[in-house]
Amino acid sequence: MAGTAGTPGTPRVLRAMNDRAALDLLLEHGPLSRTRIGKLTGLSKPTASQLLARLEAAGLVLAGGTTEGRPGPGAQLYEVNPAAAYAAGIDVTPDRVLAAVADVTGRTVGRYELPTPGRRAVTPVVRQVTDALDGAVKAAGLARDDVHRLVIGTPGAFDPGTGRLRYASHLPGWHSPTLLDELAAALPMPVEYENDVNLAAVAEQRLGAARGHEDFVLLWNQEGLGAALVLGGRLHRGWTGGAGEVGFLPVPGAPLVRKVSRTGSGGFQELAGSQALAGLARELGVADVPSGPYTEVAAALVARAARADADDDPHRRLLQTYATRLATGLASLVSVLDPELVVLSGTSLTAGGEALRDLVRDELEELAASRPRLAVGDVTEHPVLRGALESALATTRDEVFDTSR
Repeated sequence: MAGTAGTPGTPRVLRAMNDRAALDLLLEHGPLSRTRIGKLTGLSKPTASQLLARLEAAGLVLAGGTTEGRPGPGAQLYEVNPAAAYAAGIDVTPDRVLAAVADVTGRTVGRYELPTPGRRAVTPVVRQVTDALDGAVKAAGLARDDVHRLVIGTPGAFDPGTGRLRYASHLPGWHSPTLLDELAAALPMPVEYENDVNLAAVAEQRLGAARGHEDFVLLWNQEGLGAALVLGGRLHRGWTGGAGEVGFLPVPGAPLVRKVSRTGSGGFQELAGSQALAGLARELGVADVPSGPYTEVAAALVARAARADADDDPHRRLLQTYATRLATGLASLVSVLDPELVVLSGTSLTAGGEALRDLVRDELEELAASRPRLAVGDVTEHPVLRGALESALATTRDEVFDTSR
């Protein structure tokens, strides 16, 4: 085969492509035999054997157990070496910084939560991040230098033009113009930043309800109400990173707010955000509204309402009214973007399950011309953190699994 090593079509590049295909198959299916890898990749047995020997020598795969249940000796099984690389994710809210470390297979090996209560950042943000990361690294039995890449998810978004966090004035300490430089200086690994709702969409696209979908909207309702827009398989972030900040969207029936200055100050947020649920429940005659943090109260009310059957039950009226309010804002997104799928995520939506999903779908059909499929999010355990890990792992695998380097 003619050409210079490293150019398209040369043996080196083809080997690297086959290596990556085999590694991806091992990640997807778990331990596989040489014969099975050969069948799935279309490679001959000798070529598959050479490939596995090469990956084992590079520390990327391990020879594990053997196949069972067939006559004769079992075939050797191979799996991705979990210790080939590690990646980390951090989920930031006003109340806590949650960090986790995953091995290259995606298994979480360490997690740590750092409470950050209060309206002022008592501990500097850089220290919060490093303390949370170090806690997760220690829980994993690793050192900070073992982490290949870190992705941090926050409300709002860092403006690519200024480097400052926008749309998240409720996050104390995170608005310094030098913050990103300070974090880069304090951490030994590459660091990326992403909007929290965007990361929830990454989690759903890779692991959950949006797998296989190139065009979808994720509607999020938890601490705040927002959306993630995935168009052509890629996140659409907007010019300043603010695409999907639908909490500020003016909608019928909501107060008109002329100054956007804080979380929850927009029309859609006031109409259907988590903090509106307790007041709405009381207006509709729900007698036993629980007390506590508004996110927990909202999820409890929605879960209880989803179990109500009788149309005259105040809880049922709450679910119907909530669905109408959600559809009122969602109709604008659907009308402009015409997505294939809408994923409902965040505790104030997933708590309603299919009952809420069906009501929102029916209301949306009355308000918008297009008819996207609606699905309840599958990734319900720390979806922002899971998305941060998946994002960090994707880049880490691209680098570590590239055997042409």
